[in-house]
Amino acid sequence: MTSAHAAPPAPGHDGPPAVLPFGSWPTPITSERVVEASVRLSGARTDGDAVIWAEARPTEGGRTQLVRRAPDGSTVDLLPEGFDARTGVHEYGGGSWWVRDGVVWFANWVDQRLYRLAPGGAPEPLTPEPAFPRADRYADGFLTWDGSAILAIRERHAPEGGAAAVRNEIVRLAADRPSEPEVLVSGPDFVTSPRLSPDGVRLVWVQWDHPSMPWDDTVLMGRNVETGDEAVIAGGPGESVSEPRWQADGSLWFLSDRTGWWNLYRWLPGHDIEPVVVLDAEIGVPGWQLGSARYAVLPGGRVVFARWSTGYDGLGVREPDGEFTELDLPFSAVSSVVPYGVGSVLVVAGTPTEEPGVHVVSVDGDLETLRAPRELGVDDGYVSVPESISFPSVDVEGAERTAHALYYPPANPAAVGPEGALPPLLVVIHGGPTAAAMPVLSVGVQYWTSRGFGVVDVNYGGSTGFGRAYREQLKGAWGIVDVADCLAAARYLATTGRVDGDRLAIRGGSAGGYTTLAALARADTPFSAGADHFGVADLEALAADTHKFESRYLDGLVGPYPAARAVYVERSPIRHVELFRTPLIVLQGAEDAIVPPNQSEAIVDALRARHVPVAYLLFPGEQHGFRRSENIRRALDAELSFYAQVFGFALPEAEGIEPVRVENLRRGDQAGGR
Repeated sequence: MTSAHAAPPAPGHDGPPAVLPFGSWPTPITSERVVEASVRLSGARTDGDAVIWAEARPTEGGRTQLVRRAPDGSTVDLLPEGFDARTGVHEYGGGSWWVRDGVVWFANWVDQRLYRLAPGGAPEPLTPEPAFPRADRYADGFLTWDGSAILAIRERHAPEGGAAAVRNEIVRLAADRPSEPEVLVSGPDFVTSPRLSPDGVRLVWVQWDHPSMPWDDTVLMGRNVETGDEAVIAGGPGESVSEPRWQADGSLWFLSDRTGWWNLYRWLPGHDIEPVVVLDAEIGVPGWQLGSARYAVLPGGRVVFARWSTGYDGLGVREPDGEFTELDLPFSAVSSVVPYGVGSVLVVAGTPTEEPGVHVVSVDGDLETLRAPRELGVDDGYVSVPESISFPSVDVEGAERTAHALYYPPANPAAVGPEGALPPLLVVIHGGPTAAAMPVLSVGVQYWTSRGFGVVDVNYGGSTGFGRAYREQLKGAWGIVDVADCLAAARYLATTGRVDGDRLAIRGGSAGGYTTLAALARADTPFSAGADHFGVADLEALAADTHKFESRYLDGLVGPYPAARAVYVERSPIRHVELFRTPLIVLQGAEDAIVPPNQSEAIVDALRARHVPVAYLLFPGEQHGFRRSENIRRALDAELSFYAQVFGFALPEAEGIEPVRVENLRRGDQAGGR
């Protein structure tokens, strides 16, 4: 191990680094820098010679703006003030806009109606005024080949509310004028990806029913629109199908994990399904959001696809003769791949040292950047590059297995820790839980590492990117396998001498918040601090009060409710408050429909009653995840203030951080090892 105090100053830094306690290091990566010019890019698309992408902007209240880039490189915002291209379908959204011939169609966040925006015009609603606000939500639209109609998902909510009253359907409506949507598909619990063949004869879509999730069991359906005959094309129990896409030759391409990995297949009506790209790698992604695009079929039959392997993303090319080439590119995370001309693709992708940008990549590996990631304006020495690590853990039976994570060491050219001291560790748990820790630059992570924290982002059993078998390690084991892997990651880094075993903290949001609470609600927890971002405290309450998309998710993660009620009780952190000893900060959005505020308030009230140190911040106007710049800043700075009080280091005076009030915290509660 290389001692932190021996680190040389980075280029551009004058003089030797200051010796300061870990956690207190001054850094230019402040909460203001985290949100300054910060956008989340997604869904880049081509429209003739122009390129359009979406930008979620914290400085504009978190709204999603659409940006058009002309061939000369000039850009223009498309949506006027008051419009936000974001859908509430499945609550997680995605697939909220599409474009052709200069016209943009989009779902507007405020009212969830579909709008048409023609060049030089104003947005015009295409769908009827809903019976009550946000009653009808639209997403995943497909413009028919002749441009006359739109096929889309409509998620219809009833006035009485509740998951059981929500109906998901595929509808057809006019593309150029207001009309009453015509229902084409109704009955399955969920439907996505309505796509019409070029000859207009075959409609395909993906469907599934409770209690499955889209990464469990889905079916690719086909219907002859002339005869009404329907048939299953692919999918079924134990198979997840996604991203169906017709090609001009009448073939249908789609992703399936029938081999244990999401790979690429092709089907021509009247013929057998043909594998196109079969690798021990994930081309597909879990369907948390709609509108994913992980492969592009180019003229002549070449295919460019993203593939996730050993914790990193990349791009590959499959030639018409079956030859496969891995492109030599810096990208480690790719969220969108669409055709761009004859021999290139448009991608949204990032690297371990750069946030995602919009790029054009040729099949030869040439790279052109159209929308560069923001310039942080800091010395490279402040950027911590993750290391992919694997470490021993255990399954539900206690048998040994291997888990994975990304470890970010502290990085700051202007400061080092005291001789012999080790950094505190933040164990980060991603949400989902069927998501993944992505090795792409996150300024939010660098906020911590540049202050002297080590950060480990855990890809616990159940995470995506390691095949179906790894993903299914969480079946019936949520609150056990994920917790075991987070504890194992912390102990592994502590026992190998990379972090201070007396100053281990755990933090996570949503499902990661549940894992955080579950890891603290045990007598043998190694953690001395925790941060719960809108996490689940009571599994029973979540089973009874959540949105339709996830209303049966716990059947697979925990067990059917109420038949498995005893398991729900046993694994709910709120049922084990007597075991909590660790100081906790809780951050919650007041309008969260996925994990309602009553979850956070229940755990906070219980800890207050037991005099356990706790801090609680409720953010008005926020949903599931914080989108407004002022709230992102306050959440980060409050959490830092919390750790400073628990671990006993000083906050940098220059940042003027407002301390958070930690109730019941006494001097003796502070963790050692300073």
